[in-house]
Amino acid sequence: MTTYKIVRYRTPVLYDIEHFQTGGRKVRVEDHQILIVDDDEDILTAGKLLLNRHFTGVETCSDPSEIPERMARCDYGAILLDMNFGPGESSGAQGLKWLKTILAMDADAVVVLITAHGGVHTAVEAMKLGATDFVLKPWQNEKLVATLSSAVKLRVSRGEAAKLRAANTTMVETATEPMLGSSPAMRSMLSMLERAAPTEANVLILGENGTGKELAAHAIHGLSGRRDRTFLTVDLGAVPESLFESELFGHVKGAFTDAREDRVGRFEAATGGTLFLDEIGNIPLHLQAKLLSALEQRQITPVGSSKSIPIDVRLIAATNVPLNDLRDERRFRQDLLFRLNTVEIEIPPLRERAEDIPLIAEHYVRLYSRKYSHEEMSLSPEALSALKGYVWPGNVRALRHAVERAVILAEGNVLDAGDFTLGESDGANAGQSGTVDEELNLERLEKKAIERALTRNGYNISHAARDLGLTRAALYRRMEKHGL
Repeated sequence: MTTYKIVRYRTPVLYDIEHFQTGGRKVRVEDHQILIVDDDEDILTAGKLLLNRHFTGVETCSDPSEIPERMARCDYGAILLDMNFGPGESSGAQGLKWLKTILAMDADAVVVLITAHGGVHTAVEAMKLGATDFVLKPWQNEKLVATLSSAVKLRVSRGEAAKLRAANTTMVETATEPMLGSSPAMRSMLSMLERAAPTEANVLILGENGTGKELAAHAIHGLSGRRDRTFLTVDLGAVPESLFESELFGHVKGAFTDAREDRVGRFEAATGGTLFLDEIGNIPLHLQAKLLSALEQRQITPVGSSKSIPIDVRLIAATNVPLNDLRDERRFRQDLLFRLNTVEIEIPPLRERAEDIPLIAEHYVRLYSRKYSHEEMSLSPEALSALKGYVWPGNVRALRHAVERAVILAEGNVLDAGDFTLGESDGANAGQSGTVDEELNLERLEKKAIERALTRNGYNISHAARDLGLTRAALYRRMEKHGL
């Protein structure tokens, strides 16, 4: 491994040519290609001989008009571009022209300019237009290698940022399922949500399992000034105590046995956007203090590090724990509750807004008819009456699952009351004796156990998985297998 030392602005900077650290993973600069554009064949030859030792490939080009075609063929780690082409040219106008062309084709392209001493002023102007850096002719080999390695690191960082933006856009787009309902309780809740969303206030969402707390959090983010930034969710019910700090605050390599590399925590990853902490009521008291400290100081310290990192997040928290229980100091720190509930939004359970059930059920019938390529299906009056008369302990989530199951198994295009399994029916799949105790079919026993765990826990996947002794992923696989 070769390490070069470069002095810039009187500050020594060490560039490790073997790799850079980006986004929690090693980035090998030698895995990227470089394009050199210069009309001097000696420059092209010297540059290729030097850089071939440090990068996967080095292409040379003496005619800048070939740049668009070459960029269409290859995603270069960096482009080394001369400022002047042709005899007698010294204004730098040609370099500026091709710089603009490159950036118009790829706004994230990284361009390092080649210039003579007299062109430094023009090169600085070019950097204002988007060039990354410049090197002087004749260059110092060590400085050229280090400058291009740094340029490749920047290119990789820009690519990672673009992927995160694209992923966040996709996440926001897939989370646009509406919160349905026109009952007085829903209208009141949605009105408060719409008033709180444009502010920067922290929001605490209360509600039973399955009422749509995460949908409400997405809606708040979508109506806020951070709508185009990251929205990250952390299910605190699924985070072991031992990993709480690492998950939220990140860690540095070597902080503990399995910390093989640096890891960015959720607070840092969500900076500039919104962080949604689901099941906040499950945090033990000793960990609540760490969360409170991060919120008060607006900074976090990764596990194993002594360096604090500033954060800028809009925090939305949610819990199924009743507010009166949260006000018990033996269970929840009141100073943390004060930080979280600048605005409280409570989502009413489905049983308290039965008039919304037909609207919600019909929405999911249309959704799953399309998903499973059925002809358009509908609900009979008897089915609607049965759905409205059920108490729905799992709320909207349970209703959604019931409709999906009915759409999958229905034989006709009209769903009747008999197409829905409402409540427990222990004897429905029993053996010939008709008793559950004599049921020996393992598949049916597994399905019943999963259904019972889901119902008992209000369709909270984390809690149901814990009762069954499964991981969340394993439970999801079994639910899919049984059509639940």
